[in-house]
Amino acid sequence: MTIAKRYAEWAVQEARGVSPIYERLARAVSRQRDVLDLLARLPEAKQQPNLLFGVVRLLGGPVEDPAAFHAFTMANWPGIEAEIRTRGTQTNEPGRCAVLLPVLAALPQPLALLEVGASAGLCLYPDRYAYRYGDHTLGTGEPVLECAAHAMTPPDRLPRVVWRAGLDLNPLDVTDPADAAWLQALIWPEHAHRRARLRAAAAVAAADPPLLVRADLVDGLPALAAQAPPGATLVVFHSSVLYQVPSPRRAAFAQVVASLPGHWLANEAAEFLPVDAPLPAAPPGEALHNVLALDGRPLAWTRSHGQEIIWFA
Repeated sequence: MTIAKRYAEWAVQEARGVSPIYERLARAVSRQRDVLDLLARLPEAKQQPNLLFGVVRLLGGPVEDPAAFHAFTMANWPGIEAEIRTRGTQTNEPGRCAVLLPVLAALPQPLALLEVGASAGLCLYPDRYAYRYGDHTLGTGEPVLECAAHAMTPPDRLPRVVWRAGLDLNPLDVTDPADAAWLQALIWPEHAHRRARLRAAAAVAAADPPLLVRADLVDGLPALAAQAPPGATLVVFHSSVLYQVPSPRRAAFAQVVASLPGHWLANEAAEFLPVDAPLPAAPPGEALHNVLALDGRPLAWTRSHGQEIIWFA
């Protein structure tokens, strides 16, 4: 797929109906030949819209007006390129806990959570957040994670978590101003509710910091999993991470996680997720949907920020 086509499809599949600013900008970049030529010099994993747009915002550049974005990008490319090459799309969206919760609450308690691609670890606190599934509410305090739930009964209890840890090639610290600025830059421009949610979740993590280990998802997983306390159900989970992992490493990761005790909970785009059972014919609509799967068995379609879950298992 060409870079131009990737940006045009991203505008439709991910930004449409979610961020008019990013939809308009992605469409424009798909036609900006000089910007596309600069992106082509980067590794494929570094060409994605989220990363480019986030870096431009981090550096104070405009994203609302495609022409101003173009001018800023062309004038400041050396600095933009340097940031792109050293960063990844570590969108630490606590809202994803809302689509993980139905599975986590149903597993044998208590849980030992190990997140792969944890970023700052904000998805390691599903027991500390409040939830709203339509008229059904669960938990107290902030943040309140809202999720439209279809063809399922929302959970009626929170999980009991006795251990939480994460792996990441570049773990972030919510108390570090530079790391916090990058997390904020990755939130899409119109999403004030997600910025407020990030601040509330960051306060939860800062009050009780998780164990975050700088390591590769294959090489570092067995040793970290071995630290989980006996008597707790180990759950290795990840959400919107595997698209950044080369195919051979994804296969190696699947082998390693399958060899561990406990469960493997994945929330990923279908093309990056090895599953043991067939999926429904197609996801609902043009928008990008992830697949929620437990131990390789697909359970539901989910939206990328945790705003919707459609159960089909």
